[in-house]
Amino acid sequence: MNDTKIAVIGGSGIYDIDGLDGAEWVSVQGPWGAPSDQVLTGCIAGVNMAFLPRHGRGHVHAPHDVPYRANIDALKRLGVTDVISVSACGSFREAMAPGDFVIVDQFIDRTVARASSFFGSGCVAHVSIAHPVCPRLGDACETAARAAGITVHRGGTYLAMEGPQFSTLAESRLYRDQWGADVIGMTNMPEARLAREAELCYASVAMVTDYDSWHPDHGEVDVTQIIATLLANADKGREMVARLPQLLGADRAPCGHGCDRALEHAILTAPEARDPALLAKLDAVAGRVL
Repeated sequence: MNDTKIAVIGGSGIYDIDGLDGAEWVSVQGPWGAPSDQVLTGCIAGVNMAFLPRHGRGHVHAPHDVPYRANIDALKRLGVTDVISVSACGSFREAMAPGDFVIVDQFIDRTVARASSFFGSGCVAHVSIAHPVCPRLGDACETAARAAGITVHRGGTYLAMEGPQFSTLAESRLYRDQWGADVIGMTNMPEARLAREAELCYASVAMVTDYDSWHPDHGEVDVTQIIATLLANADKGREMVARLPQLLGADRAPCGHGCDRALEHAILTAPEARDPALLAKLDAVAGRVL
């Protein structure tokens, strides 16, 4: 058994969490640059918690500028075991209405300008992301959301777009009708990829703010409308998060789905050919196997 440490990466509208005992903002230094902000640490119900605002307090980082590698590295350095991603999204499904939450289980990655791996020349690794989220964490998020009175949908495919602009009507119809995506956002990739490389259990909770541009009665996505829904969703999100520590508990067994052993057979570069400089940068995310 290990100690559980839950990290929440807060998306648009969520820049802190409530109810932390011993709350303290701490700075984390790492080799991948500065994370989005300091990390808020503390405890809820005796379980260690960490909170990182993905866009920074005051919303200073655009989706394509978020330092994803630095964020995941910082959480790993703090001893985090489980990551809950909370983010705003648009919906491609009538039933997934604004104000609803979706527990995502798959991704389509359409980002193009973001560093998507900790590994590269000098230390090559290939992890599997066939199943990119941890079902155990998804179960906890679903239970917590329902207990908070939130309308929640279990399972959905998240289309990660580059942004920062919203979709064209043609793109929205393509993603919905031909690709079968359920929700669309700008931030869960490469975040989910990096969490897997860092051997962190990861779950994604997408908070629906709008119907994107495909909906005949919805019109173009309107930021004013999104912000109004964001504010309501943020309160729901905080209530869901507050229930997670009791569900996950302070003692943590190895992940039954192998998320915490993702690098077990992933590194291909022979030990004698590995780049010492890159290995030094990988000390936190891959130190267990290196």
